[in-house]
Amino acid sequence: MKRIQIKNIKDKVGEVVTLAGWVDVRRDHGKLIFIDLRDASGKVQIVATPKNAEAREVADTVRPEWVVEIEGEVKERPENMVNPDLPFGDLEISVQKMEVLNEAKTPPFEIGTDGYEVGEEIRLKYRYLDLRRERLQKNIRNRYKALKFIRDYLTGEGFIEIETPILTKSTPARLYRPFATAKRKVLRSSAICSAV
Repeated sequence: MKRIQIKNIKDKVGEVVTLAGWVDVRRDHGKLIFIDLRDASGKVQIVATPKNAEAREVADTVRPEWVVEIEGEVKERPENMVNPDLPFGDLEISVQKMEVLNEAKTPPFEIGTDGYEVGEEIRLKYRYLDLRRERLQKNIRNRYKALKFIRDYLTGEGFIEIETPILTKSTPARLYRPFATAKRKVLRSSAICSAV
């Protein structure tokens, strides 16, 4: 079965779907294990019950930031258990199969928070983890949308974008000489010029 993103489960109620993502939070309530599964498009709660013993066994071992693939039925949550703060707080996945794709060490800080409580030095040392935070993901997406809007507007006005050469690899100095004069004349990152 083909994997779908969490954002596409809204119209799949009653269907069996395959999802993959990071374990955000795991809560063990005895017979039931609840896992908040996160991918690039959102979060959804999955439920492992004793009915599917194999999947529940796997769910019992997973920890935060492990990557898992699950197969399960999309169900509407009971009305008193709907979480209005989450985009998919009215849905849950009843797990039928679960496979661990990758285990992870325990992160040095909680990823589910905004990160203000963690020192800047630690956040920068583990930047690849810090960028998984919802707040930073939102910033990255908003930056992309703003730049895309500007590019689309300028393209519509007849401009073209030309990226200048950026010498990033360290090579012998003699290879830089042909670019020395040109490098001073051109913007370092990118230039936009009018289409003629």
